[in-house]
Amino acid sequence: MSRIVSERALKLGDFGFAGDDHVVPFEVEALDVRGRAVQVGPMLDQILERHAYPEPVSRLLAEVVVLTILLGSSLKFDGKFIVQTRSDGPVDMLVADFSTPGSVRAYARFDEERLKKAVDSGEASPEALLGRGVLALTIDQGPYMQRYQGIVQLDGSTLEDVARTYFRQSEQIPTEVRLGVARMIMPGESGEGRWRAGGLLIQFLPASPERSRMADLPGGDGDTDNTGDGHPEDNAWQEALALLNTVEIDELLDPTVGAERLLYRLFHEQGVRVYEGVDVIDNCSCSREKIKKILDGFTAEEITESTENGVIRVNCEFCSKEYLFDPKEFVDK
Repeated sequence: MSRIVSERALKLGDFGFAGDDHVVPFEVEALDVRGRAVQVGPMLDQILERHAYPEPVSRLLAEVVVLTILLGSSLKFDGKFIVQTRSDGPVDMLVADFSTPGSVRAYARFDEERLKKAVDSGEASPEALLGRGVLALTIDQGPYMQRYQGIVQLDGSTLEDVARTYFRQSEQIPTEVRLGVARMIMPGESGEGRWRAGGLLIQFLPASPERSRMADLPGGDGDTDNTGDGHPEDNAWQEALALLNTVEIDELLDPTVGAERLLYRLFHEQGVRVYEGVDVIDNCSCSREKIKKILDGFTAEEITESTENGVIRVNCEFCSKEYLFDPKEFVDK
C-alpha cells in the first residue's frame, strides 16, 4: 500500500507532479528509449459514469481510452487519432478518439443478454468479451488530407498484445505497452469508488549505428560482435523491457505515486528526462451544426421516417447529449 503524500511547497531538489488527466512524455537517453505515461481519473470517471456501463464493459472501454491517449498524444499536427474495435463478442464495438491538443471521447456498444450470460458463466475476461474481429487505428489529419489506417486482428489476445502487433506490423518500431484499470475508493470517500486507469508506453528509437543493427529491430542484421573484439554487448531494449515488466498495476493507478515518481523508480539509474505534457479532457466534438449537416443529406422519405411526435431527436453516442430538430427545417427535401 502506497503512503499518501501531503501537498507542500516545492523545495530545491523536488519536482512537481502532473497529476491526473495529464500525459507525461519522457526519454531515457542511455537506453535510446522514449515514451509517455498517463494516469486518468476524473476525466475517465465522467465518460464511464455518463453511460452507466456494466463494470466489465467499463473496464474494456477504459483500456481503450488509455491506449488512445498514449498513441494520440504523439501527434505532431492538428488532427484526430481513433481507436475502434469491431468484433463478434458480447462487447461488439469500442470507440475512442483523441483530438489534438487533448480532447477525448469514447463509447461502447454491447449485447446486454450476451454479456450477462458471459458473466454468469465465468467467461467475462476482456479477451472473451471482445471475441474475434479487428481493431482499427486511424490517423485523421482533416478533410483535405488522406486518412491513414492500420488494421490488427482481434484473436483472443489482450489489448496490450494487439498494440504490440500494430507497432510491429505497421510502424516497425519496438514498442511495449502496460495498461491498468480499477475502480478505487480514495481516502475519505465511500461508495463503489471512482474509475481510474493508467498506462505506460515505451519505444526503442536507437540513434547509434550499433543499436540500429540489433537483431530485434526492423532491418537489423543481428551480427553485432558481442565477443569483446568489436562493440560490447548491448541489451538496451531488453533492459528497458525488463524494467517495465517490474511495474505493478497498482503503481500505474496510484495517485500518490504519480507518473514522474513512477518513471524515477523505473529509470533513475539510467537517467530519465521528463518533458512538459498536455492535459486531457472529456470533450465531445458534436454540435447542432454538424448533425444538421448530416440531416441535410437525408431524403424527404428519410426525414419522415426519422420524425417522431413531430420532432427529430438525435442523441450523440459519445456524450449522450440530445438534439431536437423541427422537420420543417428540411421541408424542401
